[in-house]
Amino acid sequence: MTAILFPEPRADVLARRDFIIDGLSKLVGPSSLVTSEDERRAFETDAFTAYRRMPLAVVLPTTTEEVSRVLAFCHQHAVPVVPRGAGTSLCGGAIPQEDAVVIGLSKMSRILDINYPDRLATVQIGVTNLAITNAVSAEGFFYAPDPSSQLACTIGGNIAMNSGGAHCLKYGVTTNNILGVTLVLVDGTICQIGGEAMDAAGLDLLGLVCGSEGQLGIMTEAIVRILPAAEGARPVLFGFETSEKAGEAVAAIIAAGIVPVAMEFMDKPAIEICEAFAKAGYPMDVDALLIIEVEGSEAEMEATLAKIVEIAKKHGVKRIKESKSAMETAAIWKGRKSAFGATGRIADYICMDGTIPTGQLPYVLRRIDEIVKHYGLRVANVFHAGDGNLHPLILYNVNDPTEAMKAEEAGNDILKLCVEVGGCLTGEHGVGIEKRDLMIHQFNPADLAQQLRVRAAFDADWILNPAKVFPLEGRTA
Repeated sequence: MTAILFPEPRADVLARRDFIIDGLSKLVGPSSLVTSEDERRAFETDAFTAYRRMPLAVVLPTTTEEVSRVLAFCHQHAVPVVPRGAGTSLCGGAIPQEDAVVIGLSKMSRILDINYPDRLATVQIGVTNLAITNAVSAEGFFYAPDPSSQLACTIGGNIAMNSGGAHCLKYGVTTNNILGVTLVLVDGTICQIGGEAMDAAGLDLLGLVCGSEGQLGIMTEAIVRILPAAEGARPVLFGFETSEKAGEAVAAIIAAGIVPVAMEFMDKPAIEICEAFAKAGYPMDVDALLIIEVEGSEAEMEATLAKIVEIAKKHGVKRIKESKSAMETAAIWKGRKSAFGATGRIADYICMDGTIPTGQLPYVLRRIDEIVKHYGLRVANVFHAGDGNLHPLILYNVNDPTEAMKAEEAGNDILKLCVEVGGCLTGEHGVGIEKRDLMIHQFNPADLAQQLRVRAAFDADWILNPAKVFPLEGRTA
């Protein structure tokens, strides 16, 4: 696959490899430095596996100070740097270049402090998303963002891509659940942005950093909000005759002012794939499925569900199945959370990440089906319906270059469609390299130029995560 271009590695950096490795070894020690080809191969790609590049070296720091020293050294010697968390990025956000040093943050995985009275936790950036909830659940708290990869993905990657998850409809995405970060700038300067207060004074730099995809600095610690767990929660399965009717029901529920804690969509291919893997009890005689979860007291849940059922019936719902036990609830969510992995058992796929106004769901679902069929491919749709964050999985054979190219072209057309109906290129996966060259469809030249000026204020020489987010011809360095 050659559709996405990478800049040529800089010969002057490659020629100084021995000098660079020697300098890094003095800063972090040999045990935190990966230099052999076999070991570096583990860092040549992320979950966007269609593209691979072998990094110059990999550093695995354990403290903010080590990150600072490494960045200062790389900045001094004009060496590109690629930050990396768990490598679960689906847009190529952590794919390196041959002349780049990867700074892997997986060893920075400690929970530093939990403050229950103020409902916050301070963690190192390599802590997994789910580990925070596990650490506070005994006291009746949880960390709200829950992407499907929450067992593996780290807080650093969540902040970099502003990830969400199934429950973001009610609780918001990552930017709504962090209070502060420790950020190391390109020259090694250590900054504290935000803090323990609910609203920090001054410019909203935290909002700028969240979703910046490693372009402005490297985060090493974060202060996150923890929330009291609800009194109860109940997912309900709603099966519909068509995807369009399910989409209409979603739009109607949101328009009625009802905010479930989660509202997830699956079409028939996704239902079949997930049921075969998880045995979740999904109805198999429907073409579309909504998983709608409500929470609160028994009275609250019953009242909310009654309103949702009434709306669903107006849109031709065929099956309604309410969870009756904790085991059934776990099975329902296992199926949804396993969708990407379960799909990978039967085919290679590209996962898209466009976001649209919920009122456009019926039209967009119909057009996605038409676009993918036009390229002679198949698609399984599974996504966060409540906030319009689509995740169509385009199935193809990775060993067939023609199919691979068609899959990318179909994905590009879907993302362009999202923009055309008033949405955007990404909801939680980020831009990375996958959507980099589509940015011109979302932003005009003046918009991109302003974003590049902001980026240049942090990293004028384009050292941090180069070749990502912005079209290569738009670079200023």
